[in-house]
Amino acid sequence: MDRAYIESLLNDVREGRLKVNDAVDRLKDLPFEDLGFAKVDHHRALRTGMPEVIFAAGKTTGQVAQIFVRMVQAGGNVLATRATREMFEAVHAVEPRAEFHEMARAITLTQAATVPGKGTIAVVCAGTSDLPVAEEAVVTARLMGNTVELIADVGVAGIHRLLAQKNSLQAARVLIVCAGMEGALPTVVGGLVNAPVLAVPTSVGYGASFGGIAALLGMLNTCSPNVSVVNIDNGFGAACIASLINRL
Repeated sequence: MDRAYIESLLNDVREGRLKVNDAVDRLKDLPFEDLGFAKVDHHRALRTGMPEVIFAAGKTTGQVAQIFVRMVQAGGNVLATRATREMFEAVHAVEPRAEFHEMARAITLTQAATVPGKGTIAVVCAGTSDLPVAEEAVVTARLMGNTVELIADVGVAGIHRLLAQKNSLQAARVLIVCAGMEGALPTVVGGLVNAPVLAVPTSVGYGASFGGIAALLGMLNTCSPNVSVVNIDNGFGAACIASLINRL
């Protein structure tokens, strides 16, 4: 339930296509709908420009499916992150239009236009092992109305692979850079572009990487002043921030 939905509802009332009581019924779940196990925030898109997103990890398949359907009925696009195929099958059984993005571990439904981004968001990842986090960022950013380019497997161990993408990197309005191990890639990318770089440490690496903490600390200590850092494996969060920047 976003601004466009509310405006359409009010116009329908003004033009006599919708009775006031019917409009009130459609608005009755503002600001949230209580499902008992979850309070679904249908009002969030109107407040922040972005709808609530379902974090599927830790929820049952039934809970994910029920929340997903209620959000579909409220209007707008729907995204569930960290979802399993079993969760998707439960969602798909009640909402056949839903799509599963296996690498991104995400379930989506696109049913409404969004405010378009003004430029391209480049999602860059150091290695193929970082792709699940990068794909989460790609799926999220695209659902939020952005043009997205994925640049994969360009880690600093083979710096020529990154430099071969220089034109795409420099054409992007915002960049999301995902890396594990020592987490050096965002600093290198930051030194090549004049755009914001959102660094995403991933939990990829051997024991001394401490599940992404080594990459996180490396990125926080970057010497490139245009780099900012989100939480470990948080491709979704990076995409949200990138989308806000890309709309400015």
